[in-house]
Amino acid sequence: MKKIIFIAAFLYAGQASAQEETMNLTLSQAIEIAQKNSPEAEAARHTYRSAYWSYRFYKANYLPSVTLTSSPYFNKQISKITQGDGTNLFVKQNQLGVDMELKINQNIPLTGGSLFVKSNTQRMDELENDVTAYNTQPVVIGYEQALFGYNSLKWDRRIEPVRYREARKAYNEALELVASQTSNCFFNLATAQTNLDIASSNYASADTLYRYAEGRYNIGTITENEMLQLEINKLTEETNMMNARIEVEDQMQILRSYLGLNQQVEIRVITEDKVPQFEIPLGDALQMAYENSPEPETYKRMKLQSQSNLASARANAGLKADLYVQFGLSQRGDKFAESYRNPMNQQYASIGISLPILDWGRGKGRIRVAKSQVDLVNTQAEQGMKDFEQNVARMVRQFNLQSQYVEVAEKTARTADRRYEVAKRLYILGKSTILDLNASITEKDAAQRSYISALKSYWSLYYGLRSMTGYDFERNMKIEENYPEI
Repeated sequence: MKKIIFIAAFLYAGQASAQEETMNLTLSQAIEIAQKNSPEAEAARHTYRSAYWSYRFYKANYLPSVTLTSSPYFNKQISKITQGDGTNLFVKQNQLGVDMELKINQNIPLTGGSLFVKSNTQRMDELENDVTAYNTQPVVIGYEQALFGYNSLKWDRRIEPVRYREARKAYNEALELVASQTSNCFFNLATAQTNLDIASSNYASADTLYRYAEGRYNIGTITENEMLQLEINKLTEETNMMNARIEVEDQMQILRSYLGLNQQVEIRVITEDKVPQFEIPLGDALQMAYENSPEPETYKRMKLQSQSNLASARANAGLKADLYVQFGLSQRGDKFAESYRNPMNQQYASIGISLPILDWGRGKGRIRVAKSQVDLVNTQAEQGMKDFEQNVARMVRQFNLQSQYVEVAEKTARTADRRYEVAKRLYILGKSTILDLNASITEKDAAQRSYISALKSYWSLYYGLRSMTGYDFERNMKIEENYPEI
């Protein structure tokens, strides 16, 4: 609870004070904020919602649909009517009518056809003669289907579940990639802050040494060249300090923008000295990657889609036929109730046939293009999965070594810092040269920067592996699936 209040206080701080606020931010806190507020996280949520509703639309195609249609009309005109003997008459018409249909439709995935049951009612009023008539079809059962054609329902049943699994896994991957990007921004600011701390400390030391050297120079214990070198060191560190301040502001602005924080917030990142110590078995990482990464699903969907396109090309290149059959009951009457008495049978059946005689090879060309696309996708998928496995293996090897690098870098930084203190003390005592002192400063600064760089690499690999495997190897558990509200 305290953590939530802490974060909310900085996220939604009002305009009450013009004073800059200061936020001490850890990496885990930054990631939590980013996964809620960053543009990438918001885009991932919108993408997932779109995929969810697309999947719902696909599922709805296999459920019965009920439709009610009505078509009222008014017709007042003079029309030419052909009589039974072939003569034509001009007849005055003044009609008011309405057609109403209730239809239940069910798609059949196995065949790609559609089975329907419907009921129709028609009423027509002859206003000129004050006559009313009804025509009803109480029950009509029918079936329609494209023969030898492309069955989109069958292919959608194979493709769409894969597409939805891909979207779900992609959403979890996106959140972990947000964590990885946040880590990069976090440590970019940490590096800038480290450089500022180093420059500030070095400037303070350089200023102290320069003032001390002035006294020694006045009594003749050091040369003018050494005095000038110390002055150059002081001016250099002052320049470094100013440049470091600019870099801190730039990196702070980038992090604020990414986290969606108030522009008045002053951020101070806090890096942890220790990192989790554990190794990831390569076999486990590959298994989790196959189960949780969207990439295998992507290649599977691509292969199915190419096969679907080939089936469509083959269906459109040959004989096509449309079947329509209908059976029902029908009756007419001057009154509504009469139109439902003693209904008569009615049947209707039709087959429409289309056979390309001469298309100048267009059909064969589309089939060959589709076949080539299938082969291309299969090759891409095979190579893509090899690259995927290699990337996982490479990151696992790097991660398993990186914790050691962090440990060594930390020890090196501590040792270099102690050496600098010794070198400075020896120089003050006149037992060392300015060259030794400068060398110790360079080593100290480089070691501190290397330590921050090692931390950055560790956390980048950590969250990169989480995004690829969907698994938390530190806690030995699958990353919790926390999908957005629809």
